[in-house]
Amino acid sequence: MRGHVPHTEDEIRAMLGAVGVGAVADLFASVPEACRLRGELDLAPGLSEHEVARTLRALADRNAPAGMGLSFLGGGVYDRITPAVVGAVLCRPEFYSAYTPYQPEVSQGTLQVIFEFQTLMARLTGMDAANASLYDGASALAEALLLAGSATRRNKLVLPASLQPAARRVIETYTAGQGYELITVPWNARGEVDAAALADAVDGDTAAVAVQSPNHFGVVEDLAALAPVAKATGALLCVHGELTSLALVEAPGRLGADVVTAEGQTLGLPMSFGGPLLGVIGVNQAHLRRLPGRLAGATADAKGRAGYVLTLQTREQHIRREKATSNICTNQGLMALAATVYLAALGEAGLAELAGGLASRAAYLADRIAALPGYRLPFAGDIYQEFVVQAPVPAADLLATGRERGLHAGLPLGDDFPALGDRSLLVCVSEKHTKADLDRFADFLGSVAP
Repeated sequence: MRGHVPHTEDEIRAMLGAVGVGAVADLFASVPEACRLRGELDLAPGLSEHEVARTLRALADRNAPAGMGLSFLGGGVYDRITPAVVGAVLCRPEFYSAYTPYQPEVSQGTLQVIFEFQTLMARLTGMDAANASLYDGASALAEALLLAGSATRRNKLVLPASLQPAARRVIETYTAGQGYELITVPWNARGEVDAAALADAVDGDTAAVAVQSPNHFGVVEDLAALAPVAKATGALLCVHGELTSLALVEAPGRLGADVVTAEGQTLGLPMSFGGPLLGVIGVNQAHLRRLPGRLAGATADAKGRAGYVLTLQTREQHIRREKATSNICTNQGLMALAATVYLAALGEAGLAELAGGLASRAAYLADRIAALPGYRLPFAGDIYQEFVVQAPVPAADLLATGRERGLHAGLPLGDDFPALGDRSLLVCVSEKHTKADLDRFADFLGSVAP
């Protein structure tokens, strides 16, 4: 292994030839041109280590992360409150330095956390079992669709047009070259999946129907009505959700879902520039052995004492690697611990209070914005924590003005959803927002209307 030794020019040329590019710079072609550094850093010669660090720190301080202002950003990563107990438990060295618990005799703490996490996720989603977590919600949904293809031996995957764009891109990557056909179903006037169009799209070749609820527009889908349509020809229903909302709405597993996935970032994880995140996936009993990754189980030792072990682990790095269900090689153990501590700290009553507060804040702000001249809410469907706003000015102009006033006013939608136009943005509330914060935001929007 030579990772710490500088490569020779011959080694670099051999590597470039093997991957089919002409220069090292070509490896970064996917990075936008505006984000690349051309030339050297503008540092004076002869600076000490401390002086260099101070200069770089000054450059970093020019960033304006969402937490520095009043943020209404959402769309997949959320600015939420993390109880202090979460960080306190995560900082215990037996957790943050632990690796894969192959040896149960020295990994009981980690295995118990995984078991508790799986139990909490199964209870929240209404599924029979959940695994030991995946990297993020998008990859969890992609894994769910591959699971459906394996279970049904079909090749058509039906996706809603209202799916989070990042999740769609991950699905496209996962399914590329595997013979899957991706079909998109439009939304209706309420911002929900169009049930009639869904019925037309589902046939005997359909492996799975994916439904996101609340969807990318913040609209809660009527899963009870969609489930029979999605499963009419034997396809699996894969529901991608937001976990805190399940304290208010019925769990997808009790409404006919075969697989439930979610992004667990809202359970005590910071935004952290978009990661690390936490993927959740749960299944009913029929598909238990198709779960990617691994499962921890409860058992008893020779003296009858409670213990925990890895129960199912058909992973590519183990002795049964030829039967591996996916190429997931580890899990977000520390993130799963954070979610477990978060849910234990809130409890059922606390989670319900949190969810109710988000829904009431969203409803209040939506009503205030809808009453502003020039603003409209294009979708009539029920919302949970975020919703679409169509402004009287381009969203880019609105966001730029907001940044000048210390506001992150939302997420522009026009690039990913051209049908909504360049004046549409996604607005998200948080439990951090007071009524004064919501009123300040509504007043800001009113002040920039022509």
